[in-house]
Amino acid sequence: MERKYCLGNPNDDKLIDTLANKFGNDESCEWFRQMFTTLAKISDDSAELMDIKLINNILKELRYAFKIFTRYRDFRKVVMFGSHRIPDKSKEFRIAEEFAREISKKGFMVITGGGEGIMEAGNKGAGAGKSFAVNIKLPTEQMPNPFVRGEKLITLRYFFTRKLIFIKESDATALFPGGFGTHDEAFEVLTLLQTGKTPPRPLVFVDTKFGWYWRDWLKFIKNNLLRNKLIYENDMQLFKVTNDVDEAVDFVASFYKNYNSIRYVGSRTILRLNTSLTDHQIGRLNREFKDILISGNIESCSATTEEIKDKDNVDLFRLTMNFNRYNYGRLHSLIHEINKF
Repeated sequence: MERKYCLGNPNDDKLIDTLANKFGNDESCEWFRQMFTTLAKISDDSAELMDIKLINNILKELRYAFKIFTRYRDFRKVVMFGSHRIPDKSKEFRIAEEFAREISKKGFMVITGGGEGIMEAGNKGAGAGKSFAVNIKLPTEQMPNPFVRGEKLITLRYFFTRKLIFIKESDATALFPGGFGTHDEAFEVLTLLQTGKTPPRPLVFVDTKFGWYWRDWLKFIKNNLLRNKLIYENDMQLFKVTNDVDEAVDFVASFYKNYNSIRYVGSRTILRLNTSLTDHQIGRLNREFKDILISGNIESCSATTEEIKDKDNVDLFRLTMNFNRYNYGRLHSLIHEINKF
C-alpha cells in the first residue's frame, strides 16, 4: 500500500525507513518515520535558518520536559497559577501554600512556574518531593524559588512550550490572584475545555476567605459574557470559584473519585471509570443527559480495539455514548454526577 506521508524519492524514503527502524520499536517506528520525513521536508522546503533553529529548540525543550515527567506519569498533578508579586506574609500566599499542602495529601503532585509569590507558595506547600517548577527564561532573569531543585526544576525558553507542558502534564488547574499571566492561563484553560481540545479537568479559582478578586471576575463573566450570550449557560459548569481552601481541594480531588479518563474512538466518546455503575445508575444518566447525545444512549462497553492496541486502561469499566462534542460544560456535569455514585 502506498504511504501517504513520504518524500516520494525511493532512495531517501528507504534511508528514512532505516533510521526509523534503528531508533523506533514496533509501536513507535511509524511515528519516527514520519518525524524524520518532516525534518527532510523542512530541508526540501529550503526553510530559513531562523525557522530551523526554532523547530530545533522546540523539539529539544519538549524532549527534555517529557523525559522528566515520564517518570511521574502515574501521579495526578495540579498546576497552580498566581502572581509572583504576592508577598510571603500575605493571606493569598498562605491559602496557596495550604492548598498545595492539602492537595498533596490527596495524592496529587504540584506544578508551578517556579518563581516567587504564589508559585513559591505552591512548591513550599507540596514540598520538594511532590512538586515541579517549569521556569521561564526572561530578559530579566526569574530566579527559581528555593523549594524546588534538581530534576524537578525545568527551565524553558518559550512560553508556548511551557504552556503546553502545564496542560499536558497536569490533571487539574488551580488559580489564585494574579496579573496578566494568570488571566492568560485561566482563559487558555477555559478555551481548551470549552472546545474539547483538552480532556475534562477540574478548574478552580481560589481566593482568601473574604476576598473579592475572583468574585469580581465572576461578575464580569456573568454580566458581560453570559448575559450577552457570548458563552453558553453550561459553560459556567467548566469551573468553580471559591473562597474556601477545603472546598477547592475537595473539588479537585473528587473529580477523579470515579471518573478516570476519556477517549474518543471514531464517533464514540468513551468514559473510563474506576468502579462500575449499575443499570439503574446508567438509566439515570440517560434521563438527565439525553440532551448532549446525538443519538442512542449512554451504555456500558468493553475496551475498544484501539484502546487494547494502545494498552490504554483496558481493565477499567467503560461508558460509551455518541456525545455531540460541543456541550462540554454538560459533559463536566455528567462527570460530577458519575462521581456521586
